[in-house]
Amino acid sequence: MTDTSRPLALVTGASRGLGFALAEALADTHHIIAVARTVGGLEDLDDRITSKGGSATLAPMDITKADAMAQLCQSVHDRWGQIGLWVHTAIHAAPLAPVDHLDAKDWKKSLSINVDAMSHLVPYISPLLGQTGKAVFFDDGHAGEKFFGHYGTTKAAQINLARTWQAETQSIGPKVRILAPNPMGTHLRARFFPGEDRSTLASPIAEAARLLPEILSD
Repeated sequence: MTDTSRPLALVTGASRGLGFALAEALADTHHIIAVARTVGGLEDLDDRITSKGGSATLAPMDITKADAMAQLCQSVHDRWGQIGLWVHTAIHAAPLAPVDHLDAKDWKKSLSINVDAMSHLVPYISPLLGQTGKAVFFDDGHAGEKFFGHYGTTKAAQINLARTWQAETQSIGPKVRILAPNPMGTHLRARFFPGEDRSTLASPIAEAARLLPEILSD
């Protein structure tokens, strides 16, 4: 059951990694609207949240589907009116490859999830945030690194768009924040560095705890 006394936090990419950890941590103070394609991950998140006395609304959908996201945002508006926070962690990590060997399918998917989705997510979610809400994005500095053509290019485009939105809303809201997580032992990073010693990396839970005060601060 939804705790209507709590502010709402929309987490896109909530089924694994940092998104999962942040959704779980935010559930101490917020009702979570968790969006991801992986139903099993969302159900695991819901179990963890409810076991601690929190509440979540699960939205198993693809953020690249503009019509689906429009319907979700309309439903959120009709039920709650507004949200206090949007945390965007959804990302596609295509395999590393030289620029002259980029795979067309991976390139298209990277553009669709990492960049194109922003063209409807921001216009749909911004009215829900209003002037007082907050949107949070996460930078990952691989732009320009060798073999990161798919991921680095599209992630940089996403963050540059977020910075533009941040500049445009600085005095009128919503607040837009761009944070930089430490390297984490996630499935995403393992795709890039399969032989890396994961014991040297931060856990998503630890990073969520580190980033949460900055996410929630005024």
